[in-house]
Amino acid sequence: MSTDTTTIELAATMRSGYKDYGHGDSAVRALAGINVDIVKGEFTAIMGPSGSGKSTLLHTLAGLDRLTSGTSTIGDKEIAAMSEAQVTNVRREHIGFVFQSFNLIPSLTAKENITLPMDIAGTKVAPEWFDEIIGILGLGNRLTHLPTELSGGQQQRVAVARALVSRPEIIFADEPSGNLDSRSGAELLTFMRRAVKEFGQTIVMVTHDPTAASYADRILFLEDGLITDEMREPTHELVFDKMKTMGH
Repeated sequence: MSTDTTTIELAATMRSGYKDYGHGDSAVRALAGINVDIVKGEFTAIMGPSGSGKSTLLHTLAGLDRLTSGTSTIGDKEIAAMSEAQVTNVRREHIGFVFQSFNLIPSLTAKENITLPMDIAGTKVAPEWFDEIIGILGLGNRLTHLPTELSGGQQQRVAVARALVSRPEIIFADEPSGNLDSRSGAELLTFMRRAVKEFGQTIVMVTHDPTAASYADRILFLEDGLITDEMREPTHELVFDKMKTMGH
């Protein structure tokens, strides 16, 4: 028996992940045999030049897109072996999403947008948890507002609250600060980092921005559909220097 008491729990994994788009001569290989472990309670960023496979990796890990071959898991659940309906269930019960476009429903208030996934799933929102998220995100006096009555930063905070409210095992974020000004972006990323440090949330974020990536615990660098490097405890300068050496 191992005497090591620090058991690393994995929130998601991929083994020999290949993803091809199209067929025959016109086929494009987006992922070229990826092996990756996403550790529970960590903030992982995915970076790489345009066309390196960042979004494809995020989408296949999250079950939004299927691998051509290979396996991927969320917790102990093997996604590749599941039916579409089962994958949808896993997404609904275990995953939160934050995208660059806020994906809010215009006719619903901020509060209704936040609780929507749980309303659809027929589960109850824990009031203390809801109040804590709303307090930290500074949305208390905005809950009755429609998306059009909110600034971009506020809309993205609503989207983050929606992702967090069900306490998902893992949150996937695709350029979450991409449409925000630098101050709103910094506030959002600071909160995401707090969610990891204080609530034990697991977050995987695709970004092209060295400043955004520097909020993560670990950065995975992709080139041509493969993870070519990783960095722990990143700083803006280290990430910026690294990106300069990668193909564009």
